[in-house]
Amino acid sequence: MDRLNWIAALTVAGMVGITNVVAAEELPREATLPLALATKAAAAAVEKCTKDGYKVTAAVVDRAGVLKALMRADGAGSHTTDSSRKKAYTAASLGRTTSELGELVVKMPHLQALREMNDNVLILGGGMPIQFGNEIVGGIGVGGAPGTQLDDACAQAGLDAIGAAHKAPPAK
Repeated sequence: MDRLNWIAALTVAGMVGITNVVAAEELPREATLPLALATKAAAAAVEKCTKDGYKVTAAVVDRAGVLKALMRADGAGSHTTDSSRKKAYTAASLGRTTSELGELVVKMPHLQALREMNDNVLILGGGMPIQFGNEIVGGIGVGGAPGTQLDDACAQAGLDAIGAAHKAPPAK
């Protein structure tokens, strides 16, 4: 009888172990944006705009839109902290640059509702998804330059600094 109980216990233990392995393999795996890269991207964006003579704020969020890094240049307007964060959130959440989204809303008026779908959405140039390979891991937003194409250029500098894939639309 003891031997039978021992065999049953081993069988059950083995089944539990197999179940745990299978469950672990089925868990989704997502790339995450490390803090070091988020900080590097924000710093590069602010540095680019500062060299160009603009006082901006750069924000970087993770794929869920949660703030990872925020850098505000000396003299940047206080409103730029919110605008840069919202641009980053919008790009990460919707998976497109905020400039592209702005153009889409103009071309397709029924998309105006995107502007009102969430208090964190800001469809104004300067936000870009952060993408490695085919996976979006976050967003970067820049606010404060005197033109959204300039915000875009600084955001692109942040992406370039970390080797992210997305490219800014060409300046008009």
